[in-house]
Amino acid sequence: MKKLKRSARLVEMTQYLLSRPHRLISLTAFADRYQSAKSSISEDLAIIKEVFEDEGIGELHTLAGAAGGVKFTPKIGQDTAMETIQTVCRQLEQPERVLPGGYLFMTDMLGQPELLSELGRMFATAFAGREIDVIMTVETKGIPLAYATAACLNLPVVIVRRDNKVTEGSAVSINYVSGSNKRIQTMSLARRTLREGARVLIIDDFMKAGGTIQGMMDLLGEFNAKVAGVGVFVESGELGTEERLLEDYVSLAKVTAVDLKSKQTVVIPGNFFK
Repeated sequence: MKKLKRSARLVEMTQYLLSRPHRLISLTAFADRYQSAKSSISEDLAIIKEVFEDEGIGELHTLAGAAGGVKFTPKIGQDTAMETIQTVCRQLEQPERVLPGGYLFMTDMLGQPELLSELGRMFATAFAGREIDVIMTVETKGIPLAYATAACLNLPVVIVRRDNKVTEGSAVSINYVSGSNKRIQTMSLARRTLREGARVLIIDDFMKAGGTIQGMMDLLGEFNAKVAGVGVFVESGELGTEERLLEDYVSLAKVTAVDLKSKQTVVIPGNFFK
């Protein structure tokens, strides 16, 4: 790369860090990339670190020593997150989104890149301190959300299928009971997609009683994998606590009431904000 003026270097360095979250980058790598002294690079990083933290973009961690460097951790400020979720709540309360069974139509929202990026940053913030090897979700609507979270955490994604695909080779399949309608359903995961003992963050778009997520947790047991956390975009608050199959999870929004006749819905921020 050609030598840049400092203003241009700051812009390019910022973009470089933003596109490589949770990756340790040595000062030597930066010095070689920009053909600049390490002292100049350190000064630039100090400026970027201040802006990142002041604007709620994330944190820039410095590791000393020969193997040290800097690592960018994406995060989102509480005020920014609340503003986004309040907009989400207003959209979810639209009468035309009410579906039979008390579900809400969310497919269009989960196709908006800007919103997905914000939601991914929220989950990345919630689980930033945990050791995670992979993000897991079940097809299909949770996939965009899982990838948005994975992009912020710089982790791979594993997708649980409703049925076994011949193109994925041998797989582990289990039956589970849906928590909401008590029906027995099947899910499967290709053996090659997840190593034994992996630490897994489960991400899903909607949780009623938690049967699907509990099924994924049971499936992980077949791989001797560990659940590092559970994040859901929207949870239903209409069920009693005795009906809920999960207790430890992070939700971004919560449906507290759905009137199927009037199509009136009440949606509030989830426990991420507590």
